[in-house]
Amino acid sequence: MRVTSEYSRPRVACIVGTRPNFVKMASLITEFQQRGNFDALLIHTGQHFSPEMSKVFFDDLELPLPDIHLGAGGGTATQQTVGIMRELERTFASTRPSLVLVVGDVTSTLSAALTAAQMRIPVAHVEAGLRSFDRGMPEELNRIVTDAISDYLFVSEQSGVTNLLAEGADPGRIYSVGNVMIDTLLRFRTKAGLSRILSGFGLAPGSYAVATLHRPSNVDDPLRLAEMVKGLTEISRLVPVVFPVHPRTRKRIDEFGVCLEHLILSEPLGYLDFLHLMSNASLMITDSGGIQEETTILGIPCLTARENTERPITITHGTNRLVGVNSAEIAAAARQVLTGTKPRMAAPDLWDGHASERIANILEQKLGCFPDADVSSRCVAAVS
Repeated sequence: MRVTSEYSRPRVACIVGTRPNFVKMASLITEFQQRGNFDALLIHTGQHFSPEMSKVFFDDLELPLPDIHLGAGGGTATQQTVGIMRELERTFASTRPSLVLVVGDVTSTLSAALTAAQMRIPVAHVEAGLRSFDRGMPEELNRIVTDAISDYLFVSEQSGVTNLLAEGADPGRIYSVGNVMIDTLLRFRTKAGLSRILSGFGLAPGSYAVATLHRPSNVDDPLRLAEMVKGLTEISRLVPVVFPVHPRTRKRIDEFGVCLEHLILSEPLGYLDFLHLMSNASLMITDSGGIQEETTILGIPCLTARENTERPITITHGTNRLVGVNSAEIAAAARQVLTGTKPRMAAPDLWDGHASERIANILEQKLGCFPDADVSSRCVAAVS
């Protein structure tokens, strides 16, 4: 554990725990390191602890090894929350961060924000304000609570600003900065092009679909999971379907006895391999929020197997379409995409690869790196 540091530099505790966290934090850590004005402390909660869900992403994303690994993975969400908070309380007491930076909407995000708030440590939330308006999703509760106790709300799309203001958030805490996940995608897209994943599957660019399913609300329900897999099987009659299976999904498939026929199955893929696979697909089928955003930038048609999305800009300005979990509707939508033309959409505002720079600009001023600087010329405030 790295405890001592130059306390003339603000210490920022950067919390990660799952694959999406790693992707979002990668661009921020790189930006902090390049500037040298922060003491960035990378803390891995251990929420995703298997090598294919964790270590490979650190390697692909050129992330430094975590300064601290809490090893708090496993168990239910409640058990994870308690375990992470217990370990973080000790960690924050010994490392004394000036700020706790959290990303996304997973258990680690909420646990770190709650612990920091209770210890009177300022919290910054990246991807603030996103709402599905479905409180049956644990991620929605995580977002709402994290935003309510955060001091800095970094928003990736306009709906986030609208939602936060409607909930009574102080406008002075809200900043439109863009999308850090897109920063990482644009940074590694060329490197991902060197991947040999297509030849490994015996596929040609544009000749296949890719599917990912992991949301508890989908895969923990045997009927919903079976219905979605049936939809993928129907699509496989049109084009090959590559299905990298999340550990949680694999466990439920085995538990429920769901039949997987005619699909190209694999273990979870590293970031670079998956980005290359996704970039060359003719179609994505997913319940992931991040993939909705990435396909918007890549111009790949995306069918989201949910009734709602917390990222509406991927529908209004992107390539995404909500199709629910009915197998017939999923297959019909896929058939329409595969026989139609690819949508061409402009990138959403501020999804330009510079979101991490904007966040660093704000934190430099707010944490006193440049106390006399005019932050207004270096970041984009949501409201005046």
